[in-house]
Amino acid sequence: MNAVPIDPVSAERVEYAPYGDFESDCPARMGVDIFGNSWLPVLVYLLRGGPMRPGELRAAIGGISQKMLTQTLRRMEQMTLVRRHRYAEAPPRVEYELTEAGVDLLTPIYALGEWVDKHGASVNAAQAEADDEENRPLGEYEADT
Repeated sequence: MNAVPIDPVSAERVEYAPYGDFESDCPARMGVDIFGNSWLPVLVYLLRGGPMRPGELRAAIGGISQKMLTQTLRRMEQMTLVRRHRYAEAPPRVEYELTEAGVDLLTPIYALGEWVDKHGASVNAAQAEADDEENRPLGEYEADT
């Protein structure tokens, strides 16, 4: 990944007016929701180079069903993250491209990629160790004490 390095010390911090602790309509939840959708950031990242057709996106991702791709692209269009272009051709052709809001999402995606590059191996190792602990037979725990 060719991420743009971000210096956390010099990164500009923005102070927001208090909204209310954990309000259900808190704007910060939108950000969590966006990154909670496993395919949305992937599609934003793929579209960074310009418009793509749904078939190209599906082939580039691998593992996403046509239904999930369609649902995610529709949701992204409703959120104004992508723009859908339909061409009056036979056969019909559709392309998706990032809007300004979609392009702006690349900044946190690159930052997350940088974090994963730096910490991913240790997080995966810790998770594997925790999974091993959970799967150990009960008698093995007694030997550790």
